Amino acid sequence: MKNRWLLAGAALAAGLNTPTWAQVVPSGTDPAASDAARNDQAAAPAPDGSVPGEIVVTAQKRTERLQDVPVAVSVISGDQIAAQGGVNLESAQYLVPTLNFRKSGTTINQSLFLRGVGTSTFSVAGEPSISTVVDGVVYSRAGEAFSDLIDIDRIEVLRGPQGTLFGKNTSAGVINIVTKRPGDVLGGFVEGAFYTGNGNEYRTRAALDIPLSDTVKSRFTGFYGNYAGNIRNIAHDNRRVNGYEHYGFRGMVVADATPDLTFTLIGDYRRSNDDCCAEVIGTTPTTGLTASVLPDRNGNKSRTVNQDLITHTDEKSWGVSLQADATLGTQTVTYIGSYREYDNTEIRDGDWLPRAYVGANQLHDFGPQVSNTFTQEIRVASPSNQFFSYVVGAYYSRAFTERTFRRDDVVCTATPTPTVLTPCSTAGTTVTRPTGTAVFGSTFKNLAFFGQGVFNLTDRFRAIGGVRYTADQLDVFHSRVTTLAGPGINPSFGPFAGKTTNTNWSGKAGLQFDVVRESTAYATYSRGYKGPAFNVFYNLGATGTNVIDPETADSYEVGLKNTLFGGKLVVNLAAYYAKYHNFQANNPDVVAGVLVTRFTNAGDISTRGGELDLIVRPVRDLNISGGLAYTDAHVDQFRVPTNGVTTGVVPAGTQLGYAPRWKGSLGADYRIRTGGAVDFTLGAQSSYQSSQISQFDASAAIRAATTIKAYGLLDLSAGIVDAKDAFRIVLQVKNVLDTSFASSIVSGGPGGAYRYIIPREADRYAGITARLNF
Repeated sequence: MKNRWLLAGAALAAGLNTPTWAQVVPSGTDPAASDAARNDQAAAPAPDGSVPGEIVVTAQKRTERLQDVPVAVSVISGDQIAAQGGVNLESAQYLVPTLNFRKSGTTINQSLFLRGVGTSTFSVAGEPSISTVVDGVVYSRAGEAFSDLIDIDRIEVLRGPQGTLFGKNTSAGVINIVTKRPGDVLGGFVEGAFYTGNGNEYRTRAALDIPLSDTVKSRFTGFYGNYAGNIRNIAHDNRRVNGYEHYGFRGMVVADATPDLTFTLIGDYRRSNDDCCAEVIGTTPTTGLTASVLPDRNGNKSRTVNQDLITHTDEKSWGVSLQADATLGTQTVTYIGSYREYDNTEIRDGDWLPRAYVGANQLHDFGPQVSNTFTQEIRVASPSNQFFSYVVGAYYSRAFTERTFRRDDVVCTATPTPTVLTPCSTAGTTVTRPTGTAVFGSTFKNLAFFGQGVFNLTDRFRAIGGVRYTADQLDVFHSRVTTLAGPGINPSFGPFAGKTTNTNWSGKAGLQFDVVRESTAYATYSRGYKGPAFNVFYNLGATGTNVIDPETADSYEVGLKNTLFGGKLVVNLAAYYAKYHNFQANNPDVVAGVLVTRFTNAGDISTRGGELDLIVRPVRDLNISGGLAYTDAHVDQFRVPTNGVTTGVVPAGTQLGYAPRWKGSLGADYRIRTGGAVDFTLGAQSSYQSSQISQFDASAAIRAATTIKAYGLLDLSAGIVDAKDAFRIVLQVKNVLDTSFASSIVSGGPGGAYRYIIPREADRYAGITARLNF
């Protein structure tokens, strides 16, 4: 498989997935002003003089060149995501070798992993290990991170603990998303796309820049997408599922009140209706369930389900933020305030069958959730061109979530016990209908003070230091009323209320040295922190009300950033080791006869590895980017439960879930300039990853059965582009080699079978995208 990836990489031609070619902006300048200078690059060609060495990021809350930042950062442009055919961050995993994605039955339970570390939990009182930040606003819940990536300027993936500047729940890293800024003139674009192959997909989006005055600019973006799905459901006349319907809009107004004061107001709204993700039964059950009930049991090649309830997620989210950037003397003061609401309704078929049978019960879930988040941040940044430069600030957030979750069962028996599969509707069966409803929620409050400084000891040698003080308070509540306990339904419980508080000092220290003008070496130590939690979920009982202690990480990283050939070639190397204590993880457990995952302090884990990022622009119209990562993330010492039962203890040395040892990507695009009215583009994007465990389990047999095998993907594109970039038409083929794979494999299916989630990318499909710029 490694050779296959190398061969796929060698097949590079060129195309649409362009790296972020950005202007050089002096460090310490107003971030709003510098972003505005990079106006709508997707609609315009890269400047002739722009090279990879000029990529600009805000990874340390000030505008800097990527090559000057002593942090392992991968940068993905909005064009790269668009060329990938991506809708959300799930697509970014094929572009960033250290980023992995755990797909789940519903959006709210999906997770990101960096360097093999992430958090998977069904608890509303647990938070992710990777924070997603959009235009300076933290999205506090994992589900919010998977909003549509529309009108994106760039995505910065910061690997390793980032707690000093970005706060708690960044113990594994940060996804920093920056959207496009308004332009100086009236203009915009309209784009439409159609994809076909195992389900049709339609996408439209448009953006309009409207200058309201010489000092006030605005940008408005709207989008709509619809995909039929890649799985057929026999129980619903073979209709397609695993699709989506998304729509929304975003508006931004940037006002230069004075030469030294800029306001940025952003508002967005999004609706999502996903009938995803139906879990196919990929293996033969150990009981008497027949092929007519569980069709197409063919592992990751299965594309059929037979479920009476269509698993789906309905979401609505909206938010507003206000940013003010003021220059006071030589200092830049930034304020960001935000309010967001995120509502999610989960509807799930938990038995994966078309009806209830004797010995095979029906289990259906309905779980609406409402949440809101309020944040405030203020910080001061000094100029960077002085002996001691710094960023200091304060941050406050309040995140509230409430969920009403109902589980309905159908259970039947017959005397004598049938020897064949018998529906509960059969005469002579005794039918009961257990049901239970739980109302539970959480409120996270966080107050922090932070600062990071750089001592420019010489022109080539710098010392870095930072610290953050965090105060957390978490309040939770839970109450469950049960009518006749049954499968997956514990007896009534509660009301229960819990509270925990915690304070933490985290920080960073490091050295940075310019070996030569083109190469910078750095070595850093970072202390990561993830706040306390509770395991608040539907079937909570008295034995599960304990506080889950905070997770901490000690991370060591060395890197070498190389800018060669006048900035045309960037080769960045990093090696790291991180040790996590009180690792917050899901531990599989059986509750009321149903497999669940219990959120707990699992113990100590560690991750180590090496990474390479490559960006090269050898000539004006050829762009190449890629990366390679080796990751060894495993258990050091799993915690033995207080009751002494060791059956759930994962052995030391076990590889973590969603942590492939090898992962790489390589892509390129080339524009053929004809000198006539139109030019042509060619492109390729390849990726490869070795095998990875899907279910992090104490059982070696289950880990083996839920291991996702190694696979590689290759995408190709070709297009026609107006010489002045007024329009472009691009043809694209995804997964050219038609490689089938699963994004998730877990146990607990009917009759002891295993459940698979099959992503859209697991089949070859093709599409056309047309865009008009004006």
